[in-house]
Amino acid sequence: MILTHTEYENLFITVLLAGDFLPLVNMPAMDTTEERLKKFKYRGKDASVRRQQRVALSLELRKAKKDEQALKRRNITCPSPDPAFGNINKEESEQKEILTLDEIIKGVNGTDLAICFQATQAIRKMVSRERNPPLKMIVESGVIPRIVEFLKSSHHPCLQFEAAWTLTNIASGTSDQTQAVVEGGAIPPLVELLSSPSTTVCEQAVWALGNIAGDGPKFRDIVISSNVIPRLSALVSSSIPITFLRNITWTLSNLCRNKDPYPQEETVKQMLPILCHLLQHQDSEILSDTCWALSYLTEACNERIALVVDTGVLPRLVELMTSLEFTVLTPALRTVGNIVAGTDHQTQMAIDAGMLKVLPQLLQHPRPSIQKEATWALSNVAAGPRHQIQELITHNLLPPLVSLLRDGKYKIQKEAAWTVVNFTTGASPDQLFQLIHSGILGPLLNLLTAPEAKIILIILDVISYILQVPQKKSDKENLCLLIEELGGINKIEALQLHENSQVSSAALHIIESHFSEVSDLPVSRSACSS
Repeated sequence: MILTHTEYENLFITVLLAGDFLPLVNMPAMDTTEERLKKFKYRGKDASVRRQQRVALSLELRKAKKDEQALKRRNITCPSPDPAFGNINKEESEQKEILTLDEIIKGVNGTDLAICFQATQAIRKMVSRERNPPLKMIVESGVIPRIVEFLKSSHHPCLQFEAAWTLTNIASGTSDQTQAVVEGGAIPPLVELLSSPSTTVCEQAVWALGNIAGDGPKFRDIVISSNVIPRLSALVSSSIPITFLRNITWTLSNLCRNKDPYPQEETVKQMLPILCHLLQHQDSEILSDTCWALSYLTEACNERIALVVDTGVLPRLVELMTSLEFTVLTPALRTVGNIVAGTDHQTQMAIDAGMLKVLPQLLQHPRPSIQKEATWALSNVAAGPRHQIQELITHNLLPPLVSLLRDGKYKIQKEAAWTVVNFTTGASPDQLFQLIHSGILGPLLNLLTAPEAKIILIILDVISYILQVPQKKSDKENLCLLIEELGGINKIEALQLHENSQVSSAALHIIESHFSEVSDLPVSRSACSS
């Protein structure tokens, strides 16, 4: 009997629909469910364990990619004149002559505030060069403690501004340069400047603190311990220019950033009300930095995820997943992806907020980076219990998953393969049938030629598990014929010669366990087409 590929698949599906695709619990006593689960390395692990594996893997997959948000920012443009600066004409205040470094150092350390201002302004111009600013030279000149002193010159806001601007740009450099600013005593007076009557001075202080906090968890926590969050909160609630609010939001995001350790729980509780308020803004830059802040907070443990979701932000985050602004969509999707990597309850909250309604269009987004993030989020939902797996099917997410597995870029195909792993290991027999019916086997088998042994191994594990599920010989024969028709047997046989011993052993096991009697099966069209 010669059967076409379509006839094989239809016959296989007909048998499954007839009820012969039995649950694992009906296995014979000689091969109990528990024993059989042990044969598949992902099977038998609860959703939380599988999610932990996915979080760990996501870090590996993303390690070569930087966040879209900048850690530090240099200020190289002049702000609008501030009335608090008095009658100083900015154009006239710029020194006409070029001062030598010795003259600058002498001027900064002098007692004449006009000369101090002129020398500090000269340094600020040097460290504000667009290319190759001499940050190291300025740090080594030893002027930072003196410039920090100028931050306290409350009667000279123009000098305070030049000093804050200078320190902002020095702190935007290397960790050693940021450390020089911190060790120079800059943090306390910068925090005090958050109460300055000069908006321009205040904004520059916010910017400098943002650069210091962005350097790492050590300096972040020093800034936080200086009681900076209540002061920033007061600024957010006041009427300030949009550019100033953007800087505050970015600084807040840096206060949420970094791990080992993550920000303390009390700090997170302090910041969440501000972030929830900012999440309702319409400015794309503010929304972007707010979403990045929430993404950093949800990278931590499930308890930290709970702090975020309990604020009720999920519906707004899902709404922002539909944003046309890539800079907003990316961190919103990342945050929701982090949340569904949490507990089953947290995943369900995201589902209830509508994330699965949005996910299909993101899986087909023109940007590969969005496809990858969306697939990662999908894989975490697939790691959940069967009722959440059913939600994936109900929301018609299998067709775009198959499409990405078949046509996506390799990095996206890897994420899609993990989604299949999680789906397969947690699905009911009927759900597994629907996965096979969606056309997943062909693209999955094609990935057996992937360059990474790790991906090949997980695909072989999935295939091995799928082949173990059918209980009747006829079901098994039809499944084997389908795999053969798709070119799977040839690919698996070729892997017996793979340089990786685990791959070759896994391939040999599948051939010996499931295809050793393949010659007794009905002859396929491909086998006799010659």
